Amino acid sequence: MKLSVCIAGATGWVGKPLCKAVADTADLVLVGAVSRTFKGQSLKDVTGDPRLDLKISGSVVEALETPTDVLVDYTKADAVKGNVLTAIRKGVHVVIGSSGLSDADFADINQAALGQRVGVIAAGNFAITAVLLQRFACEAAKYISHWELIDYASDTKADAPSGTARELAFRLAEIRQPEVTRPIAETMGEKESRGTTLNGTQVHSLRLPGYVIALEAIFGAADERLSIRHDAGSGAGPYIQGTLLAIRNVRNYTGLIRGLDKVME
Repeated sequence: MKLSVCIAGATGWVGKPLCKAVADTADLVLVGAVSRTFKGQSLKDVTGDPRLDLKISGSVVEALETPTDVLVDYTKADAVKGNVLTAIRKGVHVVIGSSGLSDADFADINQAALGQRVGVIAAGNFAITAVLLQRFACEAAKYISHWELIDYASDTKADAPSGTARELAFRLAEIRQPEVTRPIAETMGEKESRGTTLNGTQVHSLRLPGYVIALEAIFGAADERLSIRHDAGSGAGPYIQGTLLAIRNVRNYTGLIRGLDKVME
């Protein structure tokens, strides 16, 4: 029996190719698509793919009137939490590809998912190189005591830090807290120039034309330095296979899983 999937943000730069990728599979079926911009239109007309013959819903509430196994959210920061909690309340598993959620938001989502006994997989970035950056950075944190993160994105990105940076800061805190030679509070000058502190890690967010998403973890020790960096291009391809992997695995979990690498292990 095929796994039924609804995609919120179905007409976005990741949503469109993801819809087509689901149609290419033998074990998944797309039963819902959400887009406020294209509400009421046919998904096949918007995507140009005749296989995607379904009406686009204007909200997750409307889309989930059709029985659904997994909701995939690739919307925006101001919508994702509400969409996820709506799905959880209906007993639908969720894959989160949107950014903008805080640690407090994830705690709420985890509590709701545990209560409904559904799985939620959230990844700040589904690209394999971003997953490897997380894994390598967490390994480095076991041996190097000082680190900071630089988060790069387009000047049009509204949320900061990015979901990729937030997730890495969270994962590093599971290893240990970085050492800080001079406390941020003792900074001479504007303390904001030292970035924001997330789970003990200093994160600096750049928003400039020419970037899509990039993240650099910089580790420092006496007389040596290690930099680990992920850069994303403008295409959605790197995110698709990771998202499909999460869709296929999310039902195996109860509660929130943060990080695609935890599914890959």
